[in-house]
Amino acid sequence: MSELPENLTPVRAAHVFEEGRLADYMKANVEGYRGPIRVLQFEGGQSNPTFHVTDGAGRMYVLRKKPPGKLLPSAHQVDREYRVTKALADHTDVPVPKPYALCRDDAVIGTAFYVMQFVPGRILADPRMPGIAPADRGKIFDSMNDVLARIHNVDYRAVGLADYGREGQYIQRQLARWSSQYDLARTEHIAAMEALKQWLPANIPPGDETRINHGDYRLGNTIVHPTEPRIIAVLDWELSTLGHPLADLGYNCMLYHFGEGFGASGGYAGMDLEAFGIPSEADYLAAYARRTGRKEVPSWDFYLAFSLFRLAAIVQGVYKRGLDGNASSETATQYGNRAKAMADLAWSIVEKRA
Repeated sequence: MSELPENLTPVRAAHVFEEGRLADYMKANVEGYRGPIRVLQFEGGQSNPTFHVTDGAGRMYVLRKKPPGKLLPSAHQVDREYRVTKALADHTDVPVPKPYALCRDDAVIGTAFYVMQFVPGRILADPRMPGIAPADRGKIFDSMNDVLARIHNVDYRAVGLADYGREGQYIQRQLARWSSQYDLARTEHIAAMEALKQWLPANIPPGDETRINHGDYRLGNTIVHPTEPRIIAVLDWELSTLGHPLADLGYNCMLYHFGEGFGASGGYAGMDLEAFGIPSEADYLAAYARRTGRKEVPSWDFYLAFSLFRLAAIVQGVYKRGLDGNASSETATQYGNRAKAMADLAWSIVEKRA
């Protein structure tokens, strides 16, 4: 039996469920499962609560479920996470945990959930990657770039995901969606958000593409090999859909622009990247372009500002759920000022471009 991850806690009060019913479900639906069951909860997973499950034979699984309480429309669709992960696991070289079972029946543990493989490795939640040699940081970053290109190179129709989202006009639809979600979760007036809601739809670059989009692609949503500097699994597909690949890339590169005020560790703004060990943003973009058959990455400032606006709306929703008492992480209420910081950064990128 592998060692348990360090970021496990007892199941938090808001997320307790009848573990015996889960054990019965897994006996019937997960090949190889044996009781008795032990359930712990991962810290983090701001949106869909995530649990570590161990059976009597020492086999380990991961369970993702919807959170309790009133939910925003179209959010927390664990069935979509399961579907895209299964398609990628069965048909592509994109590294994902093997999914075992999807349960849509709320009667089992109170909400829909799915069970997947537990992949032992490192989750580098801190983007500064403390304790990792600069040379290995660079290799991990290159692996992150390679895996994102693999995701975007997948023929989504060939793997059964032709109807996983709508083709075309992803940016327009995302702007409408996250403007609406932000308005539902708004707790204060943020001038930059209101300005972005007007500017972004009026300045969408020409040229449209459709690929599988992860929607939250960052180092902290991957598993790095226990000892080697390479990514062995991509997690947290809740926000995935068919979309514009450069939106995914913009989101992935936001840390190049984050300084203080963007969480406990901030990002890479102002750092000596060469000494730190990671490529410059320009080199990272060039590597992605090479891997996806592009000459360049056009309209980069737009995709950055778009990604920051979208994340600000998401973060505002997490903050609002924290105030309402039903967020899946105890730290959700720390997110309030981060929405404003992200919106201000996005608007500063727009103003520099003007």
